[in-house]
Order: sequence, then structure tokens, then C-alpha cells
Amino acid sequence: MRSWNGWGEEGDATAVGAGGRRLLAAAIGRGTPPREATLGEVVASVPPSRLAASAELRLTTDPEARVRRARGQSLPDLASLRYGRLDAVPDAVARPAETADIRALLDHARRVGARLIPFGGGTSVVGGVSARPSADPLITVDLGGLAGVRAVDERSGLVTVLAGTTGPALATLLAGHALTVAHEPQSWELATVGGWVAARGSGLKSLGAGRIEQLFAGGTLEAPAGTLVMPPFPASAAGPDLRQLVLGSEGRLGFLTDVVLRAAPHPEVERLDAWALPAWPDAIDAVRALVQARAGLSLLRLSTAQETRTLLAFGAKPAQARALTAYVRARRRPAEWVLVLAGVAGRRRTARAARAEAGAIMGAHGGLRLPALAGAWSRTRFRSPYLRNALWSAGYASDTLETATDWAHVPGLLAGLEDALRRALAPWHERAHVFTHLSHLYPSGSSLYVTYIFRLAADPDETMARWRALKAAASEAIVAGGGTITHHHGVGVDHAPYLAAEKGPLGMAALEAVVRTFDPDGIMNPGVLLGGPG
Repeated sequence: MRSWNGWGEEGDATAVGAGGRRLLAAAIGRGTPPREATLGEVVASVPPSRLAASAELRLTTDPEARVRRARGQSLPDLASLRYGRLDAVPDAVARPAETADIRALLDHARRVGARLIPFGGGTSVVGGVSARPSADPLITVDLGGLAGVRAVDERSGLVTVLAGTTGPALATLLAGHALTVAHEPQSWELATVGGWVAARGSGLKSLGAGRIEQLFAGGTLEAPAGTLVMPPFPASAAGPDLRQLVLGSEGRLGFLTDVVLRAAPHPEVERLDAWALPAWPDAIDAVRALVQARAGLSLLRLSTAQETRTLLAFGAKPAQARALTAYVRARRRPAEWVLVLAGVAGRRRTARAARAEAGAIMGAHGGLRLPALAGAWSRTRFRSPYLRNALWSAGYASDTLETATDWAHVPGLLAGLEDALRRALAPWHERAHVFTHLSHLYPSGSSLYVTYIFRLAADPDETMARWRALKAAASEAIVAGGGTITHHHGVGVDHAPYLAAEKGPLGMAALEAVVRTFDPDGIMNPGVLLGGPG
């Protein structure tokens, strides 16, 4: 069963190893494990529902069901569950089994004055699926029942998928057709296809497979105002592309019920290489040259020296990390070396050529190949979210944020963002451990993916005050440094106050007009994306 107050399955045994504990103790001090609320305590605090259950609508008002669908995976979500401080839970949870159920729920919500919160895998890290205090009743709509593949057009490479399908389920269903979508975000194990589109996500292999906007060919949106069918044309000049309105709409326009994705033949070969480069400036030049050469890589990622050290410290095999460090030093690389990961996927001939091009550019910048590290990263690439649960239990909060900018601004934005996070906790005489990698690279620029860890306070309110200070400092640094407020997590509630700085007054007015067109009564996902009550 899914964990009710964290990532993954209940009973997951992930723990912070000795190396990770030593690093954090030295960097920010020892953590104090908090007292965590039990599921029974939280369920007992749930207020009576303002709605009636309905078997016909597949609508339940069971308190535990409401708790389990009350939050996503943002740090405030985690804190409210772990501390047992839920200021709101949905009044009911619906689990539609077919598209007709969605239309019935929309009609029901309009009749009873309720708001609807679309809930796929519940993996939003920006407050995109969380219940918040509302004068109107709230219904969280769990789309997990709308799962499976409706059609596979092998000749066109188009796959019609129900929106509640998870990444692993889709991979299994496509395996028999020798096809893959290759969209693998960090949340791949739990996130749904509809969520990929709604949050405008990007997977680990986006350099080769493309971001979700390249993979999203069409589908169906059930909006309060009606049904929007988006045909999967390969291209069209028939006015603005309405698919672009749905991408990143985060449930404000309606429910995606089915999605048409562009699939590709399953690769003949997949390989990942890890490289140690001598310093950050060399590595920036190397990855920029590689992505601008359009070598055909599927994945390219660059970690700062701080992140490289952190990854090694938190590794599951300390002896292997020590041996790797000794190996790098023996080959006269400096202590501040940085990690580059470069992956290839596809036909053997093209993969071989891409790997050779990457090797030539890495070698020209002093790169040293690290085969053991490549294998270790591949095996554990989806484990990072589980570590956040363990960090909390050890007395630490861990959060992430991401942005993107052009190459001219990358160095300055990175320095300003990390500096802002490190200074944000000064009023509490606390520090944050901050580290960054470039997760998605483009010929014109790159994303920046930042992780920050800080100590939990004895007072839950102070812990959240620390998080708000960190979030505000980082967001302001992003706006000032010329970055987008979000690269692939979506806007949700956490980033909504900063969206206007990027879109401008006319852009915000256009978005608001679109929302009113699709949802004239303000039924859908209040407060998300545009902020405000609805």
C-alpha cells in the first residue's frame, strides 16, 4: 500500500547511511528526530464531510480515504502529514472508472457547489494536488481507475493511453509491441501519464526522447464547459495549437481522460557513461559543446563538486565510494572534480557514434571515465525521493527546486541561487546544505536542479518558517537572475506568486481568460497555477 505520509510504499526501509549523516553533521549540524503523528491520530482529527457519499458517483467520505488523498509530495505536504497538522482535507474522494463518470462528477460538483481536485499519482512537489481551506466543499478525484492502453498504432508510432496509467504500467503494456515512450521523470514509479502532461514534465532521457510537449500528440480533455478533442496530427497550421493550452494547465481547465503519445521502437542498446572532469568551468564547456554538437545522446547531466561529494557520501556502498575517490586522485584529478553522466539509446550504429563523440569531447576537457559509478547511478536513479522520508526521520528537511536559463546566464544564476539559499536561514543562525546539477541541457541553455537540506526545528511552525524563507529567497533569486520560475515541476501553489513576473500582465490576463472559457464556474483545482481562491 502507498505510504500515507511520504514517498513510495509503506514499510520502505531506506535510511540515511553513516556517510550521509557525517556530511550533514559537519555541514549544518546534527538533526533531532521529530515526533511523528500516526495515521490513526490524523484520521481521528478529520472533520465531518460537507457532502454525502454516493455509490453511483463512486464517491466516498471515509476519513482515511480523505487523508490519503489530501496532499501531494511538496515539503509543506510532507510536513503537514508528519506533524499531523492538516488544515484541510477533501470532503470526499471519487475514483472514476470511465469517462462518463468524469462528466457525472462535473455535473454533480456544479449542482452542490463543490470544487474538484484532479489527483493522478499524487506526486506534485509544488502543492498542485493539495486540499486547502475552502468555503466550498472539495472533492479529490483519484484518476488511478482510468488506466490502461486503448490503442497502439505501430505504423504511426502513436499510443492512446488512459490518463491514470503510471510509467511502469505503460512500459509493461508497450513491451509486447517493442515500443517505448522513454519519458522517465524522477517520479516515474508513481506519476501518471495525465500528470506528465498537466505539469509539463521532463524525463531523465529528455535529451533523446524529448520533453512531454514533444511526446504529447493529442487526447481528450473533459472540461466543465464541454469536451475538447485534440487530434494527433503530425503537424498543423490551423491556428494556435490548443494542445499547448492543456500542457502545463495543472487541472485548471478540466480532466485529461486519455492521452495520445508518440512512441519509438525499443532501443537496441542503452549505455550510460560516467566521467570525472577536473573542474566546473571545464565541465560547463564540455557539456555545452556536446549538446550544441547534437551528438544524439539520450541523457546528459552535470553535477557540481558539492553535489558530487554529496552523492558519494550518501551512496549505499561507502567502500566503493572510497575506492572511487582514490582512483580519481591517483589519476591526478583535483579534489574538486565534478561528475558528468552521458547516456545513449537507440540503434547500435548511432549509439556507438554518439558515445564516441561524447568520449572525444569529454577527453578533450580532461575527462576520466568511471564505469562503476555509471552502473551504480543507473541502479538507483529512482531512489532519491525515498531518501527524503529517511532524512525527515533523522531530523532534516529536504526539498528541491528547478529553473532554466540560457548559457550566458547559467553561471551567474547558479551562484546567485545557491548563495541566496545559504544565506536564507541566517535569522535562525542555521545553515542549509545546497547542491546543484544541470539535469536537462539544450543547445541554447540548461536547467538547474537544486537540492537543499536543512535541520528541522523543535517547533513545527518554525520549521515551516525556515522553508518559506528558503523558498522565497530562491524564487526571488531566480526572477532576478533571468531564469524561469519552473522548468519541469509545474507551478502549483508554491510558485504561483512568481508566475506574473515571467508572463507579464497581458500573459496573465490571457491565461485567466482561457481558464474562464473552459471552467466558467470556477470548479477546477482552486488556487493552482494562477493563485487566489479559484
